[in-house]
Amino acid sequence: MDRPVNIIIAGGKTGGHLFPGIAVAQALKDQLNQVRILFVGTGTPFEVETLSKYGFSHLAIASKGIKGKGLWEKLSAVARIPWSVIQAMRIIVTFKPDLVLGVGGYSSGPVLTAARLLGTWTAIQEQNALPGITNRILSRMVHKIFISFKETRGLPRKADIVYTGNPIRKTSPAPPVATEKPQTVSGNRFTLLVTGGSQGAASINHAFMDAVGLLSDPSTYTIIHQTGRADLEQVAARYRAMGINATVQAFFHDMPERQRAADLIICRAGAGTLSEITALGKPALLVPYPHAADDHQRYNAMALKTQGAAMMIADRDLSGDTLAAAIEDLKRHPEKRQKMARAAKALGMPHARDAVARELIHLIKKDR
Repeated sequence: MDRPVNIIIAGGKTGGHLFPGIAVAQALKDQLNQVRILFVGTGTPFEVETLSKYGFSHLAIASKGIKGKGLWEKLSAVARIPWSVIQAMRIIVTFKPDLVLGVGGYSSGPVLTAARLLGTWTAIQEQNALPGITNRILSRMVHKIFISFKETRGLPRKADIVYTGNPIRKTSPAPPVATEKPQTVSGNRFTLLVTGGSQGAASINHAFMDAVGLLSDPSTYTIIHQTGRADLEQVAARYRAMGINATVQAFFHDMPERQRAADLIICRAGAGTLSEITALGKPALLVPYPHAADDHQRYNAMALKTQGAAMMIADRDLSGDTLAAAIEDLKRHPEKRQKMARAAKALGMPHARDAVARELIHLIKKDR
């Protein structure tokens, strides 16, 4: 293109929203010689720290969520919307984006609304099989919608929808900071990766620690455990007490490498995690987060389970007993894991980030 391209990516707060945005930003930088990318979110420490590690600029607006809040919190959030839109308009007028991409999360609503009011090209990327309230509203006003699941529900029939899969980021160049000495992976060990997502999952952490004590021979396992910040010390202490040298961190910035090393992954059913699992073709035990907006993680998990690409345990049924039994069964029967891995690989779309970037560039070229 004859001049630099400016793009705003709006949304974030959690890894499920932020990481697809980072993946698209990386692809845009690969495909365009001159591109300036600005992330606009809420300024949470997770957003700021993560975007800093990946080298992207970030601005915050005063936006709050409504879903699952009390009456006064909802009223406060609604009252902030006009100011959030004004803040977003100021950012857009200053940055002059050619296009604004929303990746979900409540901060994307005011930014995409401001972009439409100012006549800027807009698009959203929906990670889940059931869109959240923000993207359901935005889907009726944006120019293009990218979806991660063929089974995605709740979008307008006449919308310009493109099935790309969920964009997967390249690993951050910054090395992770270890809180436990990494364990050497032996060729005859069975490697388990346990993660509840970027924030961790108390129910998975507690059930898995109970399960470890029920495994027939824990010494034959290599354990990699992402706990989230809240449970890090407690989980690490329990491993020490049991004499198990697990690799334990609140968060792994090199998660794709950790996933690649795993024989089995135990995790929530966030869209980002599932897209990474399917791209790698890894067997998984999925425990959908029961309080996710509109129960969307259950829909995500069912999309894999019905294809034979994963097993699912409801959070209410999760215990040390059920988890240990499932782990030992899959360890004893590699053919079951291989079948799941093949089915997962068939669903994977590892080039989603490039597909989304190409579509965005096409929109901008059409405008110019």
